[in-house]
Amino acid sequence: MNIFVMLQPLFDMLKWLLPLLVLVIIKTPWFKGWFGELLVRTFAHYRLDGQVYRRLHNVTLDTPDGATQIDHVFLSPFGIFVLETKNMRGWIFGGERQAQWTQQIFRHRFRFQNPLRQNYKHLKALEALLSVPPEHIHSVIAFVGGSSFKTVMPDNVTQGVSCIRYIKSFQQPVFNEAQVSVMVKALESGKRDSTLTTHYERLLICVGAFRCWPISARREGQKTDPRRTVEGAAINEVVQSG
Repeated sequence: MNIFVMLQPLFDMLKWLLPLLVLVIIKTPWFKGWFGELLVRTFAHYRLDGQVYRRLHNVTLDTPDGATQIDHVFLSPFGIFVLETKNMRGWIFGGERQAQWTQQIFRHRFRFQNPLRQNYKHLKALEALLSVPPEHIHSVIAFVGGSSFKTVMPDNVTQGVSCIRYIKSFQQPVFNEAQVSVMVKALESGKRDSTLTTHYERLLICVGAFRCWPISARREGQKTDPRRTVEGAAINEVVQSG
């Protein structure tokens, strides 16, 4: 009997399952994060001179309490720029000094950690590794994914390609070329290798710091487990499978 005839029902089933699988994958936090970082990489590739702005992506550094993962680092004569990407949609509410910000999609609202506070740990890790003055390390938050700000945000909280304009607004040299080269080498040698272990640890950090669950549940006095949200469940599944 022809093996292809025997397997035809399986092929027919896969025609329906594969699009569904793709749809599930693109809605996971992992894919959203990866795609957001890819967009920023693309912006930087075409809008920032690679000879002036030396770049490293997905940098994992050791810290006193474990490790921290940095989306993008740009080292230049004008300073060091540390980018945290957020691929989110809907309305975004928040303030520079607020511990939690809010994402609203239609009638549903979710809290997430202030990305400026999240990026502060990255700044301190780089400051310790490179031994540079903190005033020369700049935090930049890049929102991609079609979200819109509903509160006034600091200049370093940007949308889309605006993160590149913010970086290029710094025109006063603070490092020479030799110093930039030394810092690039120090960062390349001081960062962890990109492995499954660092990916697993990053997921554990996400779960430990995860603060994105419906506000409506809090108002009703329910103790909502972050793992019961769409994002939390997806992260939890990956961690458990690791």
